[in-house]
Amino acid sequence: MNKVLMSGNNIIGEAAIRAGCRFYAGYPITPQNELTEYMAEHMRNVEGGIFIQSESEIAAINMIAGASAAGLRVMTSSSSPGISLKQEGISSMAACELPGIIVNIMRGGPGLGNIRPSQGDYFQATRGGGHGDYRTIVLAPASCQELGDLTMSAFDLADKYRNPVMILADGMMGQMMEPVIFKKPKPRVYSKKFMLQGAGTGKSKFIRGLLLDPIDSEEHNWKLARKYEVVSKNEPRHEEYKIDDAQMVIVAYGTAARIAKGAIKRLRNNGLNVGLFRPITLWPFPELQLRALAAKVKKYLVFEMSTGQMLDDVRLALQGYADIEFHGRPGGAVPTPAELANVIARVYDKND
Repeated sequence: MNKVLMSGNNIIGEAAIRAGCRFYAGYPITPQNELTEYMAEHMRNVEGGIFIQSESEIAAINMIAGASAAGLRVMTSSSSPGISLKQEGISSMAACELPGIIVNIMRGGPGLGNIRPSQGDYFQATRGGGHGDYRTIVLAPASCQELGDLTMSAFDLADKYRNPVMILADGMMGQMMEPVIFKKPKPRVYSKKFMLQGAGTGKSKFIRGLLLDPIDSEEHNWKLARKYEVVSKNEPRHEEYKIDDAQMVIVAYGTAARIAKGAIKRLRNNGLNVGLFRPITLWPFPELQLRALAAKVKKYLVFEMSTGQMLDDVRLALQGYADIEFHGRPGGAVPTPAELANVIARVYDKND
């Protein structure tokens, strides 16, 4: 298998097409525009591929909901404020149990913010940013290779659980270029039992999220909750880096985790035993795996390119059994590994 040099946004597009995505709808917003452009150019080259530049983000999410109901593998993408506009549609897809991929290449916020990379959308992604009791599976790649691998995995997870899956990256990851090897996609079956096939094709089917009877609605909510429990049990993913002898652990995801690795290498050269715990699934958060570390490591520093959102999940996972510090750079500010190493060293000495 050959390596190819591509930008992160283009890697997502290529991986989606290879995974069988045949319907994409999106609306331009920086810093994910290259992904939309890639899909516009390349969807027409695959049999059955459909690309639509929608009139709005709201239109895009509802378009992929309709295409998903017809049985296609579907994807939309946007950046922070654009994802906010999609929230009602994402909630509706979860209610109707429609698989689909939503890509968020995060930018600085709140509001329109700026086009710099940030991680301020963690709450929105992991708490089901729309209304109602629902969840989206959230994948957080930390390299261009993972952008490709996790995009392919996202389609499989969406189909397996009939649920929206979000890929949460940031503007730096979308723009950077790295070599990538596209893995072979898993065999897939396009015919889905729930799909709507039109009149004259057999027994009538319907997909709905409007349940006016409160008992019916409650039963549906508990059905979804049971599905989310299965996802929570089976799908948490994480990476551990230099954990075996660590006296302090950094918890970070995505681009922040890459910066943390650079800082850790510097610190270890100076004799500080620091390791990294990197969540790959932000929901379900790998809380049991992180909690297990508390038996041997009592010092943690959460590092995010935000004011501290994953911090809540780390606190819940560790349940007071360890000391937790936080360092954040919000609004599109990206620290260097050297800067972060200095912060970690100060916390390391303070807690020693």
